[in-house]
Amino acid sequence: MKRADHQRKEHGFSLIEMMIAAVIFMLLCGAAFGLLSVAQQRYQTESQVLNSFQEARFGLDEIVRDVNGSGYPPLNQFSIGPPPPPEASYAITPVAWSTGYPNSPCQIGTCTTPGDFDLIIERDVDPWRHDGVEWTRYQLQTPANILSRSQTYKVGGGADPDGTTQISFVPYVQNVMNNASPVQIAQFQASYPNMFPGGNPVPVFSYTCYTPYGPQPCASAGSYNSPMNVTDIEITLIVMAPTKDAQTGQPRIIELHGRGHSLNPVQH
Repeated sequence: MKRADHQRKEHGFSLIEMMIAAVIFMLLCGAAFGLLSVAQQRYQTESQVLNSFQEARFGLDEIVRDVNGSGYPPLNQFSIGPPPPPEASYAITPVAWSTGYPNSPCQIGTCTTPGDFDLIIERDVDPWRHDGVEWTRYQLQTPANILSRSQTYKVGGGADPDGTTQISFVPYVQNVMNNASPVQIAQFQASYPNMFPGGNPVPVFSYTCYTPYGPQPCASAGSYNSPMNVTDIEITLIVMAPTKDAQTGQPRIIELHGRGHSLNPVQH
């Protein structure tokens, strides 16, 4: 009798209990996989933001270094005259311009280059090689929003730096939004109200010119508003990550600033 009573007390889970346990397990698994998916999307977004930031920072640092070395070597660097071709062996100005180079400097704002989104630097990239001066160019190309870089040897005889450097552009920094469209700017300002003051594009390059009264923005430097008088260049890069924020759906944008000082300004 005791063994029979003991056996009757042993029983398993009912069907309803098994179904409830299965539902709870599925809910927990669904929640866990949902959190994992959100975490993965967040990780991908943050990784792309970091990569964009690193690429933009590298590009900015390179431009600053180029500006810091611009204008070298000047003609007075040579005691007995530069090797032939002489005009391609020294820098006559930190910033090359078009059109009218090298005899007729234009006013910044009216030149083809330099401009808000286009810059040509004149310098000897590797002075130890003694192979002449290079033209290094940075141009923001739209609508692709790519800051491209070009580098060619300087050509003497009155060659136009614009045409000479056009043939060797390579992509340098992706998703540079400084010259975004009005529609894009309005979208960006919804999340970043302090960017794009006045709803206008932001110059990549802003120039300071030498004047007898001290450095001034080239646009207000009067007769000294010339590429030959450039002493400093402010660089601003507004870079957007390739994908939007996984949680908010808003674009992720960073703004970087740098400033370069010409090595040999005012060589005329």
